[in-house]
Amino acid sequence: MSILEVRPAGERALLIELSDLDSVLALNGTLLDHPLPGQVEVLPAARTVQLSFNTPEQARAAMHLAADIELGESAASSGRLIEIPVHYDGADLAAVAELTGLSIEAVIDAHCAQQWTAAFGGFAPGFAYLAAENDTLQVPRRDTPRTAVPAGSVALAGNYSAVYPRESPGGWQLLGHTELRMWDSHRENPALIAPRDIVRFRAVPARATLSEQTTAQPSTPLGNGASAAHGPGLRILDAGVQSLLQDEGRAHLGHLGVPRSGAADLTALHQANRLVGNHPARAAIENLTGRLAVQAQGDMVLALAGADVCAEITPAEHDELRHPRPAPLNAPFALLDGERLRLSPGAAGLRSYLSIRGGFAVEAELGSCSSDTLSGLGPAPLRSGDFLPVNPVRSGHIVGAPEPSTLPLPEAEGHYLLRITPGPRADWFDTSGMTRLTDQDWVVSSDSNRVGVRLSTTDEGLPLERTRSGELQSEGVPLGALQVPPNGLPVLFLADHPVTGGYPVIATVREADVALAAQLPPGTHVRFTLDSSGTLNPATR
Repeated sequence: MSILEVRPAGERALLIELSDLDSVLALNGTLLDHPLPGQVEVLPAARTVQLSFNTPEQARAAMHLAADIELGESAASSGRLIEIPVHYDGADLAAVAELTGLSIEAVIDAHCAQQWTAAFGGFAPGFAYLAAENDTLQVPRRDTPRTAVPAGSVALAGNYSAVYPRESPGGWQLLGHTELRMWDSHRENPALIAPRDIVRFRAVPARATLSEQTTAQPSTPLGNGASAAHGPGLRILDAGVQSLLQDEGRAHLGHLGVPRSGAADLTALHQANRLVGNHPARAAIENLTGRLAVQAQGDMVLALAGADVCAEITPAEHDELRHPRPAPLNAPFALLDGERLRLSPGAAGLRSYLSIRGGFAVEAELGSCSSDTLSGLGPAPLRSGDFLPVNPVRSGHIVGAPEPSTLPLPEAEGHYLLRITPGPRADWFDTSGMTRLTDQDWVVSSDSNRVGVRLSTTDEGLPLERTRSGELQSEGVPLGALQVPPNGLPVLFLADHPVTGGYPVIATVREADVALAAQLPPGTHVRFTLDSSGTLNPATR
C-alpha cells in the first residue's frame, strides 16, 4: 500500500494517486481521523483521494505533507454493518450468469456470500461504490446504457456492486431491487451507506414491486396558489426558461455524492445580496436568458445583478397615478405592493440574480436553499403561480449603494479569456495538446447548462488528442475542471457538476473565472491562458 503521486487539482484541491483500493481506504480513514491543516473535505474514489482546503495557501502547504503520510492498515472495516434485503428479479440476472459462467442461483449466492466494502460515493447522492471481496462477479457494464434505471435497483459493474438511490440513466447490470430508501435528506445521516461501511446482501424469496420507499423524493415544492401567501413576498407571474433559487450551495458533502450546486455566478449572487443589505450567502432567484415576471405582495426592496437585462416596473392595477418605469441594474430599488417587475433579454450575459431585502423564507435542504439540477435536491424550479415569502427585515438592515457591473468584458480580438492551471491529468496529453488548448479559440455550445459549459471548435480549430488510450477509473473533479471526453471537446464544469468523473481533466479554470464562464451564452468565443500564479507543483514519494 502506498501513495504514488500528489497532483494539483485547481487552486484549493489536491488529487492523491494511490496504488490500490486498500490504500485509498487507509488514507481516507487517516485523513478523517487526522486532518491536514485547513482540510475541509476528503473525497475517496477508485484509486485516488481528492482533498480540498479553505485557501490556496493551505493546499500548497499540504502538497508535501500529503506525500509523506504513512499508511497503516486499511480502514475498510471501520464503518457500520449494513444489511440489504434484495428481491433478485433483475433484468440482467441471466446475462450476469452467462458472463460469469455461473448459474443464476450461484450468482445470487455469490452476491450474498461475500461482504462488500463501501469504498466511495459519487454519481448521485446516496450512490455508494461497493468493492467486492473477490472477482467472482466481475462483469462489464452493458453495451447500451438504460435511459432509466428504477430507484432501488441492485446492480453490478466491474468489481463493484451498488444500489441506485433514485431513478436515473445507467449502464450497470441489474440483479434485482431493494425496498430500502438509500437516500433521505431528512434523516440524521441522509445516505444509508457511507464510505467505510460494510454491506451484506440478503435474498428475499418473495417477489415484490418497488414500493414508495425506494422512489426518489421530488425537489421541495414551493408555495403555489392563493392559499400559500398571506404575508409579504413575490408572486411568480412568468418563470421564463429557467428560474431557480440559488445560494452558495452544499459544501463538504461530496463523499456522499452530493454536488455543491449553488449560484453558477457567485460573484453576481454576492453583489445582488450586498445591494439589498443581505448576507452574501442568502438565496436569490437565478434567471436564465432574462425572461421573468414577478409581482410584489407588500412593499419591498430588490436588486438585480449579473446579466445585462432590460427591467421594467409596471404599477399596481388599482394605482392610476404611477406610470411604468425602468428598474436599475446593480443598484437597490423599491417594488411596491401590487407592482410588477418584468425582465427581458438584454445585450450581454446569460444569468441574472434577483435578490430581496430580508431574503426568501424557503426551507433549506442539507443546509442550503439551492436547487440542484443534477441530483434533484433543494427547491423545485420556479413555476408561474409560485409564491416566495420574504423574511422580516431586521432593524438596521442597510441597503448598499449602486455598484459597477460584474459582467466580464471580451478581449480586443472578441474572445473571452479564462485563466487555467494544468492538471490533474495533463499527462494524458502531450505538450502539443496543452498548446492546442491555449492557442486556439473555443466556442460555447448550445448544449451547455448548469452542469457544464460544453465547448466546440471553430472551423479552423482542432479537438484535443490524448496520448493514452482507455479511460480513467472514477475520481474526484473540482469546480472549473476542463474534462476531456473521447471526442476531444472539453467540458468546463460549473456548479451542478458531478463530484466524480471518468474522463481526464487537462486543466482547471481559476475559481474567479468560473463565474465569468457561467455568463457566456452559446456562440461565445473563449480562449484559455496558463496562469502560474497559483500553480501547485506535483509531489511524489
